[in-house]
Amino acid sequence: MPDPSLLILIPAYNEERRIEPVLRDYAQFFQQNYSGKFRLFVVLNGCTDNTLGVVQKVAADFPEVRALEFRSAIGKGGALIEGLRLASLGDVIGYVDADGATPPRAFLDLVKKIGAADCVIGSRWIPGAVIHQSQTGKRQFASRIFHLIVQLLFWMNIRDTQCGAKVMKREVVEKIHPFLQIADMAFDINLLVAIKRAGFTILEAPTEWTDQIGSKVALTRTSLTMLLSVIRVRLIYWPWLHRLLRPLLGPLEVWIYKKLRAPQPLAGPEN
Repeated sequence: MPDPSLLILIPAYNEERRIEPVLRDYAQFFQQNYSGKFRLFVVLNGCTDNTLGVVQKVAADFPEVRALEFRSAIGKGGALIEGLRLASLGDVIGYVDADGATPPRAFLDLVKKIGAADCVIGSRWIPGAVIHQSQTGKRQFASRIFHLIVQLLFWMNIRDTQCGAKVMKREVVEKIHPFLQIADMAFDINLLVAIKRAGFTILEAPTEWTDQIGSKVALTRTSLTMLLSVIRVRLIYWPWLHRLLRPLLGPLEVWIYKKLRAPQPLAGPEN
């Protein structure tokens, strides 16, 4: 039996200098090592450079590679929310960062584990993980503080919510997609909480990972945005408190996101 059809999403913002070797590595690796049909969509999020041209260049050699372009900046989470609308194209849907931090063989390892859970996520913080280049001390500290906050708010018992390598069954995406509202880097929290709330299972598996130079994350601003977003997700699942505070918090939330130059959350069923 062939492997299940696979849809891989790569959100990208101004990645013309880094994305070509990543796309070629993924496309060639899956051509040679995956028996099922696969597609790789790069979701361009308000790019102002030649990322689209680079993707089209690779697509000329690998027809499995496609581009989905959004001219306005919609955030990494916004790009993934839009990309997940293509879930009907695969039995298994996953996403990975554009910088190549997760090599294709490590991503395939996650795909192979999808029979053990409804969602499989890569983890850099559990035994068995292979880290070739660690994050800076500041980013590691911020990551662990953020993990503690997420654990206190949601008790998901997931060690690494932010690793940019995750795969899900199609029925998971179709069930939870209406509840995905966070367009910034805290999208992963929104995704995992929605999966848990819908009763699906999550398997955290050790992965292989290399911190890449050229990060576009402004640590302080991004951390504040993510904190605001996880609080928003928590309030959504306290509907009585959310309804009570919404008249006050709504305008304040819009103002804060604008000040942080962060993508606004999307409207969801609770609105």
